[in-house]
Amino acid sequence: MARSLVHIVAAQDDGMRLDALAAARELYASRSAAVKAIEDGRVFVNGETVAKKAVVSTGDTIVYEVAEEAPKTHLLGQPIDLDIRYEDDYLIVLSKQVGLVCHPSPDHFDGTLVNALIYHCGADNLCNVQGDRDRLGIVHRLDRDTSGLMLAAKTDDAGQALMDDIRDRIVDRHYLTLVQGVIPHDTGMIDAPIARADRERTRMAVSDSPSARDSITTFTVLERFDAGSKDDGYTLLDCKLFTGRTHQIRVHMNYIKHACVGDPSYGTGSPAAQLGLTRQFLHSYRLAFTHPVTGEDLEFVDGLPEDLSNALESIAERTQGRTEAGEAVLSAIEAARMRETP
Repeated sequence: MARSLVHIVAAQDDGMRLDALAAARELYASRSAAVKAIEDGRVFVNGETVAKKAVVSTGDTIVYEVAEEAPKTHLLGQPIDLDIRYEDDYLIVLSKQVGLVCHPSPDHFDGTLVNALIYHCGADNLCNVQGDRDRLGIVHRLDRDTSGLMLAAKTDDAGQALMDDIRDRIVDRHYLTLVQGVIPHDTGMIDAPIARADRERTRMAVSDSPSARDSITTFTVLERFDAGSKDDGYTLLDCKLFTGRTHQIRVHMNYIKHACVGDPSYGTGSPAAQLGLTRQFLHSYRLAFTHPVTGEDLEFVDGLPEDLSNALESIAERTQGRTEAGEAVLSAIEAARMRETP
């Protein structure tokens, strides 16, 4: 949970930038932390979200959200299964299971990926490039109920290099998602800024507010499925991330009126149209990057989890046929699944 605090701008701070003031008056631990909070829509000046470079005036009321501190026990290692696909002295590639939260938060003190990494590697053998001891090893995240491939780092140098490559769009990240409705065009790009929703702070939304951050997702159609008696059909997509905003693909798909099947927060359609899923059909199936130390080009493909595979199988007879891209991608995913099966 987060709590809201209030700061009134004093005369000596008149004319300061909001991010500079937030750091100088220790509203947040650092200027970078203040910038992130402002960009996430957790800082309000006179009741409105504004840009980090906004200038404040004497008497302005700043309301800012800060996270409640989690108990220190969240840094204990815990024996949680990790599906590791690659590991060396610098980094780990793993396939995250559904339900695993990436790092501790006020709602999840333990039982997270960080706890699992500490148990597997030891706290002293994980990077700490995000500046928070509760994010050891973490260089990027997947939502709790999004499955698939992700990176973790052991050294600070490797972790920083990977974070830089992700920021600079050098790491190639692809997701498989099944969405509601039939998308007629084979490719598309969604360039729509994302910010926290005004009324529900746990949700994100496409927004033109000053706190919204640039967000770009491209997609390629892999397969289409005819409409049924309780749905408008489906489209299987390969989505590529060019930015890494919270819930990005889920928000963007909802924005273009083709929500991810099974999505509990952004989904649409009748319960029957969710194909038995209780979580979003979203799987990080491909990860390709250059090793930050050895320079080796690495590529990984992950098979589909059983629940997503079953959902696809349930509509297989309604297929309109795979696209050329679909033949290549789905063959690679099936080959990966066969390799993973004992």
